[in-house]
Amino acid sequence: DGVSEVLAPHGESLRDKFIEIPCSEDYDSHKRFEGCTPRKCGRGVTDAVITREEAERIRRIAERGLSLGGSDGGASILDLHSGALSLGKHFVNLYRYFGDKVQDIFTEKDFALYRDVRKRIQQRIAQAFGVDSASMYLTKPTFFSRINSTEAKTTHDEYWHPHVDKVTYGSFDYTSLLYLSDYTEDFGGGRFIFMDAGSNKTIEPRAGRVSFFTSGSENLHRVEKVHWGTRYAITISFTCNPDHGIGDPVLM
Repeated sequence: DGVSEVLAPHGESLRDKFIEIPCSEDYDSHKRFEGCTPRKCGRGVTDAVITREEAERIRRIAERGLSLGGSDGGASILDLHSGALSLGKHFVNLYRYFGDKVQDIFTEKDFALYRDVRKRIQQRIAQAFGVDSASMYLTKPTFFSRINSTEAKTTHDEYWHPHVDKVTYGSFDYTSLLYLSDYTEDFGGGRFIFMDAGSNKTIEPRAGRVSFFTSGSENLHRVEKVHWGTRYAITISFTCNPDHGIGDPVLM
């Protein structure tokens, strides 16, 4: 009924905030991996893992990649791992579609920063949940998102529906978001909302802010519609199942 609490205000730099919540039963229907599958569940926010300057550099990677395409609707996706790129109402494979031109867009330094940022986020999640970071594997989809107020043209553009990551993507055990732009300065709306019984818990994006959480239905969530401006973020997700692991992207 509109009861909302701001967990992470955009104007405040948070060292580490962590809230433990009871795990859902979602993990029971999947193979368990001791020392990794969540037994402690919850959500965390930190502004102390990635600097604002690094977030700006990462955002420039997203901007350059998305400049090659972009959705007709409000949400555009760039996945450096699979090469998936929004183009009009469809997706193309960035690496096949643009070929050698990709080398003019990205550098090895870009990919090295991407890998470094991913590792630091992985270590922070492992520390918060008391698991071994070596037992976590990057999983798909891991992607950049650019959201603006353009009207949705396909279901891919309808990012605002409540969902559970473990249900949507069975491989997810831990989800993280690295925000690459600032709420109220770069865009309006677009806050991240955990939908708990009785109230919403809101995270206001801030460049360099990482929010992370266990992927089960203990963390039902949605993103508010963006009303103006452009919101950039990167979703980086981890699985405990090595069969669902993917490698870091490589500049061909």
